[in-house]
This record gives sequence, C-alpha cells and structure tokens, in this order.
Amino acid sequence: MEENVWNTRVAQHYDEAFAPAFNPQVLEPAVDFLARRTRDAPALEFAVGTGRVALPLRARGVHVFGIEMSEPMAAQLRAKPGGDAITVTIGDMATCRAPGRFGLVYAVCNAITCLLSQSEQVACFRNAARHLLPGGRFVVEVEVPDLQRLPPGEHARPFHVGPDQVGFDTFELADQRMVSHHYRFGGGGSEIFRSQHRFVWPSELDLMAQLAGLVTEGRWADFDEAPFTSSSRSHVSVWRKSSEGPG
Repeated sequence: MEENVWNTRVAQHYDEAFAPAFNPQVLEPAVDFLARRTRDAPALEFAVGTGRVALPLRARGVHVFGIEMSEPMAAQLRAKPGGDAITVTIGDMATCRAPGRFGLVYAVCNAITCLLSQSEQVACFRNAARHLLPGGRFVVEVEVPDLQRLPPGEHARPFHVGPDQVGFDTFELADQRMVSHHYRFGGGGSEIFRSQHRFVWPSELDLMAQLAGLVTEGRWADFDEAPFTSSSRSHVSVWRKSSEGPG
C-alpha cells in the first residue's frame, strides 16, 4: 500500500464519519452472514479498523482476530468495550501473518480495494488461503466499479452532495485506480480526506481466488443474500479452501 491515510486524526473521527455503516440495518445482516460461515472456528478480519464488524461478531461468541495496517485505528478498537478481546496484528493484509488458523477470513467495506496493485490483491487472496483451515471460507464485500454512470471523456462522479459534506470519486481507467474525495464543512472550518483505491471486477476476484487455491462458493448483491445481477452495485463473494492447496 502507498501512504497510510488512516492516521490518528482520521481514526478518531472514523466512526462518526462512517456512521451509516454502523446502522443496525446494515451491520446486523453482515454479522449474521459471517457468523454462519465460521464453522465454529475462530475468524480473522483483514483491515479490522475500529472494530465495526469484529466487536459484534465477538459478541456472538466467535473468537475474532484482526490484521490492521493503521496503529491509530487499532488503538480506537482497543479503547472500546470488549476491544481487548480482539487480538490485532499490525501489518499489511497482503503479507502479514496472524497467529493461528481460521474457519473464516473476511475483508468487508471495500477493504480489498485499499491494495493498490493487482499483485497486492493476489497476495491478499494467497494470504487468506494460508490462514484458512481446510474447508474454511474467504468472504469479500466490495462495490462493483460504477463505470456505466461515467460519461465518455469524464473521470469524476459525485456520490454525495449535501449542505455540510461533498464527496466524489475520480477514476484512472488504465490502472483501475480510483481516488475517493471527501470534503466536510462546519464548525468554522473544513476538512479534506482522500483515499486511494484499486477497483476490481468480480471475475478478476474469482481468478485471484483460483490462483490462491480457493473455490468459488457463492456471490450475492449484499449480506441479505439478494441475487447478484448485472445491475448490482456491490457484491458479497465467498470462496472456500478445499484442501491444503497453493495458497
């Protein structure tokens, strides 16, 4: 990954800035989906962040571990009630090893796109496979690249326009790169946050899984398991480790 934008300032305001993702209508289906796929074994979250998913999954009785690049984000997790029950290893989810083997490894909320090259994303799949027990599953939640809404010759698309916040994405199609721009106003000042991403297609992810020795098990439009179609804006995909393969 390039410069880690998830610094102390961002980490301290992360939960507030991404409040919609903490809505029970969003969060509970995700936790339900993941809990059903642990195979009664520990789970490992790539890019565990402030524990949005890890903490409620731990509350279900699942032993949850995490890998997190940002020490400030991990510090926010540790400061929360129950945070000391999540063992977090600081490092890159493409290469870092957490202690143990797992029935479930997962990366949600577009985390896979924070790896900015195809080779890093392939390495992430292989790292997931190394952590999985035979029969274990790797789950990824990620948006489908929204390029159909991008008129020819343009490279920017707004995703939010409001009285105190404006957000838009810019695209570099040749490198499958996207920069997410967030501008917040109020309190006598303004705040700017930008994060880089590499968008990735569902079929490309399936090939990455194959290279890691994982078998495609299913794909849905969301954690409620709505059917995935050509008009779906995101997907939740599951791959299974059938044996001690090349991962």
